[in-house]
Amino acid sequence: MRRGIAQLVAIGVVIALLLTVVAVVFKWLPTSASEEFDRIQAVYWFATVISIGIFALVAAVIVFSVWKWRVPLDDDADGPPIHGHTGLEIAWTAVPAILVIAIGVVSAVVLARNGEAGTRPLEINAIGQQFAWKFVYSDYDDLRSGQLVLPVNQEARFTMTAVDVLHSFWVPNFGQKMDAVPGIETSIIVTPTREGEFQVVCAELCGFGHATMRAKARVVSRAEFDRWIQEQNA
Repeated sequence: MRRGIAQLVAIGVVIALLLTVVAVVFKWLPTSASEEFDRIQAVYWFATVISIGIFALVAAVIVFSVWKWRVPLDDDADGPPIHGHTGLEIAWTAVPAILVIAIGVVSAVVLARNGEAGTRPLEINAIGQQFAWKFVYSDYDDLRSGQLVLPVNQEARFTMTAVDVLHSFWVPNFGQKMDAVPGIETSIIVTPTREGEFQVVCAELCGFGHATMRAKARVVSRAEFDRWIQEQNA
């Protein structure tokens, strides 16, 4: 009995290690460039660890069962009758329920944190239309630009709307996307943490030119952002 349990555990550990290597080595998500995406990735890895544990347990039981209790191909006999195990049934009901609740609680906390705008966020209106983005900086006399420029480590609140059809604002490295809907305002908070150039993508099929509906997003230092504002107003 003990030897069988040890073999089962060994199989589970090997499977878990293989899955961990796959999860860590391969790049599954874009490089984070915002505080909000850092939190989202934390939820992703939290759920991934739980998933690896569950998958390793189930796969280990399957492999062990096939290995230890395989019968000849010509054996058509039914197995011995087995009565239910109350303790085991309670365990495999309670443990998944606890794990699902844990994932839900962590996700709710992150969702609430990502929705906090702080005291003075940079206000930007993102307007989608076939097939371009327009950004209006409300704090700077409604300055309009075809590219998105943000100061690093400064919270920005994007208020989205659309002129014609449904669009979806998405910067993969910021980790969030939000629909831009005609006649309705939606919003997200983004706090960029890494300077560089990124892509604003429309993530909602919006017509023949959907694939070309992109804009440049630049995250720069505060001083460079102030210079850019002055240049646009010149």
